[in-house]
Amino acid sequence: MNDGPAEVSKEADLFLEDLLSRSRASGYHLNPDTGFVRALIEGLLTNVKRYGYAACPCRLAAGRKEDDRDIICPCDYRDADLGEHGACFCALYVSQKVAEGTRRLASIPERRPAEGSRHRKNPPVAGISRPLLPVWRCRVCGYLCAREAPPETCPICKADGERFECFLSGGTG
Repeated sequence: MNDGPAEVSKEADLFLEDLLSRSRASGYHLNPDTGFVRALIEGLLTNVKRYGYAACPCRLAAGRKEDDRDIICPCDYRDADLGEHGACFCALYVSQKVAEGTRRLASIPERRPAEGSRHRKNPPVAGISRPLLPVWRCRVCGYLCAREAPPETCPICKADGERFECFLSGGTG
């Protein structure tokens, strides 16, 4: 297969088209800076060729899928970063306010745990395992998600994030 500029460009176009379709269908927004998004997509495609999976191009991948599962795009930290900072760490995904231009992007701190503490165990509480994060339930369709805060939009029924309720509190205590 030829990996010349035309092939890379066509592959990036197809990847972008698929990413746009999937993100819209799930209620997510991509960064409105198309040149920036294209550079990230090229990084993702490089990592697919290098490792066999789309490791986030803004983080150093170990090259072992079991060690990098948390940074395969979309990474495990995307939703928390979107809620708190308006964008994921690499700024591929942005909040609706950022996409609309009513919120500016700022530096996003790394939330990925240090290498030795990445695989957290869920400690039992009184014999019952409790989630580390709160579980949110969409009151419209029943969709459940475990994260710090509810999503901006339900990925299933597209209801606004205000329609979510805390279904199960998280934590270890």
